[in-house]
Amino acid sequence: MPKIVFLPQQDLCPEGVVVEAKPGESILNIALRSGIKIEHACEKSCACTTCHCIVREGFDSLEESGELEDDMLDKAWGLEPESRLSCQTQVADEDLVIEIPRYTVNHAREH
Repeated sequence: MPKIVFLPQQDLCPEGVVVEAKPGESILNIALRSGIKIEHACEKSCACTTCHCIVREGFDSLEESGELEDDMLDKAWGLEPESRLSCQTQVADEDLVIEIPRYTVNHAREH
């Protein structure tokens, strides 16, 4: 099973966390089941950018992003070449290192 390293993020996981993942599982679902409350304002439908993440290691093991995801990523705050929407990105067989950006396009949370 691949391991996912979520780097420390001040608000969501200050210590960082390492978890096991099942191939085919989305990065967002892995984070949520691990207690990392990544925002997902569109309920995982690829209609916002609140679940934006940056794949620091293992990016090449992922399937390419689709046109809809690319269009949405163009609106993400802090976009980088290894940016993905965590709701659309499924883990393959390799370990990943994920950075959750501190800011999103949302200025207020509902929780």
